[in-house]
Amino acid sequence: MERPKRTVVKAVIWNINGLLVMSLVGYVMTGSAGVGGLMAVVNTAIGLSLYFLYERIWSRISWGRLNA
Repeated sequence: MERPKRTVVKAVIWNINGLLVMSLVGYVMTGSAGVGGLMAVVNTAIGLSLYFLYERIWSRISWGRLNA
C-alpha cells in the first residue's frame, strides 16, 4: 500500500506534464495562449483530483499484487 503523500507527489508530477501538453494543444487548437492556458488549468485541476482518488482506490485492491 502507498502512503497518501506518495500518491500526491505522483499525481502532481503527472499533472505538470499534462498541463504542459494541454497548454500546447489548447494553443494550437484555439490560437490563443490565454484560452489554451485556461483549458489546461481546468483540465489539470480535474485530472489531479480524479487521479488521486483513482490511485487511493487501487491502493486498497490487492488483486494482481505480488507479495515480495
